Amino acid sequence: MERVPLAQGALLIATPFLGNDIFERSVVLLCDHQKEGTFGLIMNQMTELRLGDIWEESSYSDLPVFIGGPVEQNTLHFIHRLGDQIAQSIPIGDNLYWSGDYEQVKTLLQIGQVSPEEIRFFVGYSGWSEDQLSGEIDQDYWVVHQPKENDTLFSTPPKHLWRTLLKNMGGKHKAMANYPVDPRLN
Repeated sequence: MERVPLAQGALLIATPFLGNDIFERSVVLLCDHQKEGTFGLIMNQMTELRLGDIWEESSYSDLPVFIGGPVEQNTLHFIHRLGDQIAQSIPIGDNLYWSGDYEQVKTLLQIGQVSPEEIRFFVGYSGWSEDQLSGEIDQDYWVVHQPKENDTLFSTPPKHLWRTLLKNMGGKHKAMANYPVDPRLN
């Protein structure tokens, strides 16, 4: 089977064999992939935080904040589907953007021009050094998937995203979606 290339907008889907850590059954969106390394955000792990805990304006205080990864968990990142509405946005897929002008985002949120289905916030990020991620893929820790559309990332409840993506991929991936968390209890 041909290997899906690592690139911006690709998804890393943890195999059930990855183990019990922050990446267990995670889906990581690759925001940047260069020879020197890779930057991504975990799409399906929410924190207890709400955006109001980080930004004190009340108009969007209930937006959930996700765990982006184990690196620099004192940083805030976001992805969105707002395109040119946010200056300095970086396109990473079909109608999917990473980062941009924070002040503009705050303003758009305050005036109600952004819905929760259009933006997602993360603390920390996932990062890999040169060749580290390729090695993890070779060890079957990750399945690389290039989605045809990105609506699933926003429309699927986070706790169902891992299983939904694998099932939709079909074949051996569909079987992997049903693998028990602890096979000893099966």
